[in-house]
Amino acid sequence: LARTLPGPTPGRWHGCPTRVAGPTPGCISKRRPCMGMRRTVSTEDAPAAVGAYSQATATDDLLFTAGQIPLTPEGDLLDGSGIDVQTEQALENLVAVLEAGGASTDDVLTVTVYMTDIGEFETMNTVYQTVFEGDPPARSAVGVAELPKGVDIAVEAVASTT
Repeated sequence: LARTLPGPTPGRWHGCPTRVAGPTPGCISKRRPCMGMRRTVSTEDAPAAVGAYSQATATDDLLFTAGQIPLTPEGDLLDGSGIDVQTEQALENLVAVLEAGGASTDDVLTVTVYMTDIGEFETMNTVYQTVFEGDPPARSAVGVAELPKGVDIAVEAVASTT
């Protein structure tokens, strides 16, 4: 039987009372089914977060990556490089975070690419296709005024972990 909870529990995004024990089968909040515990994903194979955020967060079923920029795991910023080099590094970082979260590019459901020059779309797409071959995920490409650290691209993804 599904049950309705009276309100949110501090520390949980939807009021699931299974904060420590994990999801309860049939647990239903007022708005959403229980997605299980949220966990933080981190890897040394991608650059550390440059702010107050995680490289990724995950539930039992989904992995949400932060935007990956062309920063090497060693901290070298590739902001002066061409969009092809920047895209390749951002995607290498994305793959490392996906793997740390128990997913691969085959598990990616959607990708969002942020670019400061959408006119470079074709160059970005050429590199992108080398990572997401065959049956690629849904994708949006968005032109933006600027990105953190002065880079020209950031890439984030949502992947299934089941």
